[in-house]
Amino acid sequence: MTLDIAAAGKHVVCEKPFCMTLEEAEEMIAVCRAKGILLFYAEELYFTPKYVKAKEMADQGAFGKVYSVKQSEKHFGPHSAWFWDVERSGGGALMDLGCHGIAFCWWFLGKPAIKSVLAQMGTYVHGQKTRGEDDCVILLEFEGGARGMVEDSWARRGGMDDKIEVFGEGGACYANLLMGNALPTYSEHGYGYAVEKAPSTQGWSWPVYEELWNYGFPQEMAHFSRCVRGKEEPLCTGEDGRVVLEAIYAGYASAGQGKKIGLPFRPEGVKKPIDLWLER
Repeated sequence: MTLDIAAAGKHVVCEKPFCMTLEEAEEMIAVCRAKGILLFYAEELYFTPKYVKAKEMADQGAFGKVYSVKQSEKHFGPHSAWFWDVERSGGGALMDLGCHGIAFCWWFLGKPAIKSVLAQMGTYVHGQKTRGEDDCVILLEFEGGARGMVEDSWARRGGMDDKIEVFGEGGACYANLLMGNALPTYSEHGYGYAVEKAPSTQGWSWPVYEELWNYGFPQEMAHFSRCVRGKEEPLCTGEDGRVVLEAIYAGYASAGQGKKIGLPFRPEGVKKPIDLWLER
């Protein structure tokens, strides 16, 4: 990914750190800071109503000391063809979906330093379409002792599945992003649309209402707009994206080497995160 900062105006929104090295990310952050440009990292899980509520309860002490947070996002693969091309995307399911889970666990726990990353991944279903991994599991070890678990898949049939689990010494919390806002439906004939990435609406399906609101996209864009107008401080910054990107690089290195990778992690001569796995 390349970005012409000089032509970007006074604010930049970076959705995902595709094909960006850590050095490029740090340069982007430094240039934006020097030029007074707001650099946003578009992580919608910071705004997803159910997940925001879970964090509010955790911050209020509902679960006591939180020791484990899990986020999973699974479906049968992206819509756009370029996602499958690792030369353009920089990676597979970890790059596409894991960036959200890593950011979520880190944010939920109060943004402690990530101490290590352990990952396992493989191409189980879509080997004819991509060299990228279509299923992966990542374990994050945070300063202070808490752990994060991130599960991501392009191999799960039946449409989008997005969940979190929170465990503390004094309680637990579970949230299913979509199923709590779905209408269990059976149809012999099918119909127009049920939920993101559901391939069919025949038989049993779970059509979701207010889908974009449940994801947090309108809230995210409203926040960015208020930041541009000087009414709020950015919740998602370029620094957030850089933390996530380093963990992604460490995840691919962990899967490639078959061992836990400690952070800070600065791979040299690597152009794409997935190279650390493909060239194992």
